[in-house]
Amino acid sequence: MTEMQTLLDLLDQAVTRFGDRPALSIRRDDGSRLAWTYRDFDHRTRMVAWRLRSLGLEPGDRVLTWSPSTPELAAAYFGLMRARLIAVPLDLRMSTDAIEGVVAASGARHLILGTGRDAPDPRDAHLENLPTTTVETLAANPDPGWPGDWEAQVSAWDRPRPEEIWELIFTSGTTGTPKGVMLGHDNVTASIRTFYEIVPRMEHRIVSLLPLSHLLEQAVGLFYALSVGADILYVRSRNPRVIFDALREHRVTSLIVVPQVLDLFWSAIEREVDKRGRTASFTRLRAIGRHLPGWVRVRLFASVHAQFGGHFRLFVSAGAFLPPALQQGWEDLGVIVLQGYGSTETGTGSCTTLDDHVPGTVGRPPAGITMRIAEGGEIQFRGPTLFHGYWQASGMTAEAFTPDGWYRTGDIGHLDDGGRLILSGRIRDIIVLPNGLNVYPEDIENALRIAGIRDSVVLESRPGRIEAIVLAPGTHGLPQGGDAPGGRVGGLADDVLAVRDRIDAAVKAANLTLGPQQRVSGWRLWPDEDFPRTHTLKVRRDRVRAWATVEAPLPVDG
Repeated sequence: MTEMQTLLDLLDQAVTRFGDRPALSIRRDDGSRLAWTYRDFDHRTRMVAWRLRSLGLEPGDRVLTWSPSTPELAAAYFGLMRARLIAVPLDLRMSTDAIEGVVAASGARHLILGTGRDAPDPRDAHLENLPTTTVETLAANPDPGWPGDWEAQVSAWDRPRPEEIWELIFTSGTTGTPKGVMLGHDNVTASIRTFYEIVPRMEHRIVSLLPLSHLLEQAVGLFYALSVGADILYVRSRNPRVIFDALREHRVTSLIVVPQVLDLFWSAIEREVDKRGRTASFTRLRAIGRHLPGWVRVRLFASVHAQFGGHFRLFVSAGAFLPPALQQGWEDLGVIVLQGYGSTETGTGSCTTLDDHVPGTVGRPPAGITMRIAEGGEIQFRGPTLFHGYWQASGMTAEAFTPDGWYRTGDIGHLDDGGRLILSGRIRDIIVLPNGLNVYPEDIENALRIAGIRDSVVLESRPGRIEAIVLAPGTHGLPQGGDAPGGRVGGLADDVLAVRDRIDAAVKAANLTLGPQQRVSGWRLWPDEDFPRTHTLKVRRDRVRAWATVEAPLPVDG
């Protein structure tokens, strides 16, 4: 078999090996399904490519994709590669300003649009005048007027080179200037080769829960998954009941998630256990199972595993801090949780493995990727997975690398005694106290999270004073932000006072685990249901800081 140099090589090899096996399917809200084999999917990608070229698009043109995750969207990505066009994914959560910035920066000539009640409306982002084709139209059966040899013509087209840019992923642009990360085939195929060291080539049945506009879902949930013959199911509904039905019916084995999803599923399990009055026995059984082999844990918790179809064994998580207690909870049940770290610019950075998945760490870099902790604690990478630079921004690209060629992540971390990476946060968010000591807000936020406050933003309100802005998530038994605005004490109802007491107790518990310079002096409740976020779900800390300058905190007594 020829070496995989491009993503089209990956698909060719997958079709050769798995041709008539299930590849991609979708469960719609009405219960109907669309299902393609590997051979079907390959055929659809060629239809997409033919139609894109028929629209007058030429190699190198940029094309927006804006759609919920579907088999047709996956086919559109590969069709764009065949036509040697450059994909520019838009996230469904992007603001109008962000989309306008991406369109202007990329110079996109066409829009590939999803359909259905959860699909976006181009008018909402002022894209109604941009030439548009739906994903369903692109992947539809050939038109009657097509020449009989159209597929042979597609096969005869020049194939992309390994270093050719196939995708621009624009960062969240918290500064207002979107940066287009240029990804070549060589970057992504290098990342996929590292995945083979991290995730075994077992029989994977995957339910896709993250948007295909994100590199994590593309690289692991689509490209890697296809390369190992996975059976991938997309679910349009966000209804938890529909999702759990899909997990069970698909007999899911593996899920690619962010920590919030693990938390959501775990909360559902805890609620069900509590409803049945079995919390105490569930806790005791977890303590016993923790010391037993994985297959025994699966049998001990057979009723829980039945809710996932009976074959679920693996979470791959990235994108945010994973509370060690949450990871331990799943592993007590016999589900391994792998935690990865990287960015759009780095591809694979570091990751735990099946043989080494210590909670609280993000593992080590796989073979082929080099990592160093620079002076000041910054994590830096070098290797073939690194991006090709920022689109039409040579100055920003130069600033992103050290003089000797290492990518500056802007993240702070250190290694444990076993050489595993432990993250501390972003350089730009470091709090420098009047005594010169550095405090990392993420360390404090992680301590608060472990103590029961799922979301918070820690900041220095005045020199030397550390405060926490708290979002009280209902999944942890607390109301959403806005139910008890910080600072109001007189006249609060008993239930709101109880909320205050519970948050105060959690802050005190976190303080007991923190060093003297890290302890939280006061807290306040964020007034809305969620923090302001970028389209990649990162909190806009600048907006939270601006709000905090005019609100009074609640002190932490004692």
